[in-house]
Amino acid sequence: MDKIDLKKELKEYYWNSTKEIRFVKVPPMNFLMVDGKGDPNISEEFTDAIQSLYSLAYTIKFTLKKESEIDYGVMPLEGLWWTDDMSKFSQDNKKIWKWTIMIMQPKFIPKKFFNDCLEEVKKRKNFQSLSKIRFEKYSEGLSAQIMYIGPYSDEGPTIMKVHDFIKGKGYELKGKHHEIYLGDFRRTKPEKLKTIIRQPIAKIEGNKK
Repeated sequence: MDKIDLKKELKEYYWNSTKEIRFVKVPPMNFLMVDGKGDPNISEEFTDAIQSLYSLAYTIKFTLKKESEIDYGVMPLEGLWWTDDMSKFSQDNKKIWKWTIMIMQPKFIPKKFFNDCLEEVKKRKNFQSLSKIRFEKYSEGLSAQIMYIGPYSDEGPTIMKVHDFIKGKGYELKGKHHEIYLGDFRRTKPEKLKTIIRQPIAKIEGNKK
């Protein structure tokens, strides 16, 4: 049985240089998603959401492998981050943050299979966020991204670098700040954490650059 390497197949979207900000046109993808709010560093809701997502993602993987002999690697955790007023989005005021934590699903996973696996996980686990998980297509489109290596708390300058690059190329920010966490933050030293920083963009109306 060959194991499908989704990160390799989708390398354009799940890898980037640390030296170059790059434009990518991200296609619609299916995700397991959980919404929440508050400071992720102290939120039990955030921790519960991550545990719920991984429990379901691995149940889907192993159930599919058992039933159809299709095997693949579970994709990394991703996060969308925003506030109702994005002018107030700041590392210094995380209590007003809103977030969606998610894990991408292969296109060959049908929604009914998700529903069946979710019911199975609910029989074994009592995570509160299991009732909030949804299976949804997310369309991001044209975006700018770069790889950041280091503690999550020190991402600010890299994020600003991406924003300045976008504006300098005649685009504006559109949609939610997106991060893709490559590796396990529970086992990796903060200074070695790898994160894709991504920002969806739109052409500024009237700008013909």
